[in-house]
Amino acid sequence: MGPVITAQSKSRIEQLIQKGIEEGATAIVDGRDPTIPGYEEGHFVRPTILQTVDPVGEIARTEIFGPVLSLIHLQSIDDAIALINRGQYGNMACLFTSSGAAGRKFRYEAEAGNIGINIGVAAPMAFFPFSGWKDSFFGDLHGQGHHAVEFFTQTKVVVERWQDWSRQF
Repeated sequence: MGPVITAQSKSRIEQLIQKGIEEGATAIVDGRDPTIPGYEEGHFVRPTILQTVDPVGEIARTEIFGPVLSLIHLQSIDDAIALINRGQYGNMACLFTSSGAAGRKFRYEAEAGNIGINIGVAAPMAFFPFSGWKDSFFGDLHGQGHHAVEFFTQTKVVVERWQDWSRQF
């Protein structure tokens, strides 16, 4: 992971991580304030994983734009879809499941422009279209590349990977 863009961005990301912890999340990987030999003046935040993030807390309602993964555990696929759909943003949402029915339901009902099913980053290549929904984009158009032709539409990217999860545990 490279540096974030400015000292202010680094400070913002680290403050959001702290806010998540104050709201009850556990930092199972904490990437705040690293020292990178030879780059002490850089603005680095290492990857961070927050577990048991409060679904109505500030960090769950914020697009962080930093190396922070917020894990929210819910009881049902309906709860997960409701959480996504009531949010202000709609850039990306991911579901890890062994249920084809849950994956199909998530694919069609989650209001996000990039959907990942059993994959953590739903737009892994630069040539994937950016199709954030709701307030998850700047300007008045969603598109880039060939996708820009469809700027009056609301598209969805779905990336799925299926394997036998029972062998993992």
